[in-house]
Amino acid sequence: MTPELVDIESLARQAGEILKAGYTQRPTMQADMQVRYKGVIDLVTEFDHRSEEFLVGELRRRFPQHSLVTEESGDHAGDERRVWYIDPLDGTVNYAHGVPIFAVSIAYEEEGELHLGVVYDPIRDECFSAERGRGAFLNGLPIRAVSATDLDRSLLVTGFSYDLRTTTHNNLEQYAHMALISQGVRRLGSAALDLSYIASGRLDGYWELSLQPWDLAAGALIAAEAGATVTDMDGDAQLMHPPYSVLAANAALHARMLAEFKSLEKKREVPA
Repeated sequence: MTPELVDIESLARQAGEILKAGYTQRPTMQADMQVRYKGVIDLVTEFDHRSEEFLVGELRRRFPQHSLVTEESGDHAGDERRVWYIDPLDGTVNYAHGVPIFAVSIAYEEEGELHLGVVYDPIRDECFSAERGRGAFLNGLPIRAVSATDLDRSLLVTGFSYDLRTTTHNNLEQYAHMALISQGVRRLGSAALDLSYIASGRLDGYWELSLQPWDLAAGALIAAEAGATVTDMDGDAQLMHPPYSVLAANAALHARMLAEFKSLEKKREVPA
């Protein structure tokens, strides 16, 4: 059985309904919502688990030989040539606090290449999707990344890792620098939506230093199929490898942003 984009879109929408149901009930169940902390600022809710259980169950039933890489239950061994990346709730901190910026993210990789990607925002009922070589879509309509080249007029987005308080590789220097030379820098709290917003032209450029493969896979394919240049922070187009990082924008803006980050890196290397 060969995975098809329409089927993944359906699974993402069903998982999104699980999240939406929990989110809608949140005002009356806030005290009862089960939230567990994996780190000082890294949490997981019961709805992460419910969404993931549904997705893992369906993919295991339909593609029992494939490998799965998931956020909450880890790796499910299988054919390493056919791999699924699942984030059942990208934007958990937003979700737990009642901020309506979160999504379901599902990607399928075959022979080392991402082939299918879906990011579904259940609150706005927005389904971003892509198939390698066939373009990117929002609710079935084609989308394209913007062609802005002026960094001064570009609206950027970034994110920070959960070990922000303990690592020197924390993105604070890069954030401060880009905030001063761009129109602005946003932090939405969902890497999957950040990349989808690059794909749909809502944002001009996105970077993040520390991610996980399930954060990245679907959105990276969607942005690339929408015409964005998507690489890791070193400019390598083969970005599905540790340590996971991302830089996404149209080709001209991507080059400009990459040059700025490399310039910062060189300054750090110069002895005081």
